[in-house]
Amino acid sequence: MTLKDDDTRTITNPPALHDPTPFGYSHAVSAPGELVFIAGQYASDPTGSPVPGDFAAQVDVAFERLRSALAGVGLGFEHVVRLGTFIVDHDVTKLEILGKALHTRFGDRLPAQTLSGVASLALPGMLFEVDAVAVAQRG
Repeated sequence: MTLKDDDTRTITNPPALHDPTPFGYSHAVSAPGELVFIAGQYASDPTGSPVPGDFAAQVDVAFERLRSALAGVGLGFEHVVRLGTFIVDHDVTKLEILGKALHTRFGDRLPAQTLSGVASLALPGMLFEVDAVAVAQRG
């Protein structure tokens, strides 16, 4: 299945591969334009310290930080073509939480994604981190 936005993203989930959308991603996303790389965002306070909270709360805050980083360069979630997600002590329950968060923000226009289960992240207390590649349509 291929979905194409007007001059933004083409999302392709080839029929030879499984349907990735229940898991919160697409197999391939292409777009014309300038690539913008967003560094890993996590549940942080204004000083960069991790904010306490369970996994679901940290996912929500991390995606709000990602939204702010994108907005800082004039972009939104609709410009994201790839995500990298990092989950401490990954399990299926966390995958379900992440999937819901992705569908809430991206709907059925899911970016390509790689999820990595990790033992720890950069700072104590971090449970989740997300980085992104977006495409800017410069006129």
